[in-house]
Amino acid sequence: MKKFLIKILVLLMLVTLTACGSGNTTHKETDVTAAKTETSVEETDEAAAKAEPDFEETTVTEADAAPPVSFDELVVIDNEACSIKITAIDPDNMWGYTLKTLLENKTDDLSLMFSVERASVNGIDSDPFFASEVSAGMKANKEINFMDSYLKDNGIDFSNIELSFRVYDSDDWFADDIAKETAYVYPLGEENASTFVRESQPDDNIIVDDESARVTVTGYGYDDIWGYTVYLYLENMTDEPAMFSVDDVAVNGFMLDPFYAKEVGANKVTFSSISWSETAFEENGIEDVESINMNFRVYNSDDWLADDYVNVDVTLQP
Repeated sequence: MKKFLIKILVLLMLVTLTACGSGNTTHKETDVTAAKTETSVEETDEAAAKAEPDFEETTVTEADAAPPVSFDELVVIDNEACSIKITAIDPDNMWGYTLKTLLENKTDDLSLMFSVERASVNGIDSDPFFASEVSAGMKANKEINFMDSYLKDNGIDFSNIELSFRVYDSDDWFADDIAKETAYVYPLGEENASTFVRESQPDDNIIVDDESARVTVTGYGYDDIWGYTVYLYLENMTDEPAMFSVDDVAVNGFMLDPFYAKEVGANKVTFSSISWSETAFEENGIEDVESINMNFRVYNSDDWLADDYVNVDVTLQP
């Protein structure tokens, strides 16, 4: 019986020793594997470092950088009734590229409205929606902001700004103007003034093209605010302001008037768009636009009795 118990104890000891030995071997193998992995990672890092291209540092010189804004106060109008001065330029204003102005009403009894009737940036028609009323004998510091997104989208450098100012009696719209003057501002210096020229694209669709005007459909899309949109590039080649408008508009055979009209200054260009609301499409069961029919007109916006420059029927198939 004792011999039997001794054998059992010996067997148990052997099993225990075997298990301990097996465990130590596993740890050693794991350590070796880890060491190999670390070595492999180091080798991979070294290989990646060798594979990386060797770039040379590039230094931007003053010649390579865009010309800085250089501007001195510009007196646009200065007569016995009023004055307009452009005093400074703020290219990084939160409301867009900004011209700061000082307006003065020199009259004793008139309230004057100072406005910008028409403006362009590098030949692109742009409306800053500027109008400011100044009471008799008073002054006002005001800002002219260019907020049109297409100016930024097309990388316009604001090197050539044209502004047509008008000053009139704000209480008598039929009275003669107090003053009218066009100002030219060259923020980068007149020698660096440029005119925008749009390069044609493969997807362009020119729907109007004659000696007076050109209309190019540059694309189609969906705007979160305005809905389905046809993007246009308008060119007025006349010496008068021109109105671009559409009539008798149908989408997929349903009459849907987008109430579109856009004025473009003489010999100017601009970006524009025709849009239909999501609601208008839903009410007419339109999901995919297959066709757009319209009558496209271009005419002298200062002479409504004159013959149209352009009057054509157009069909678009997006």
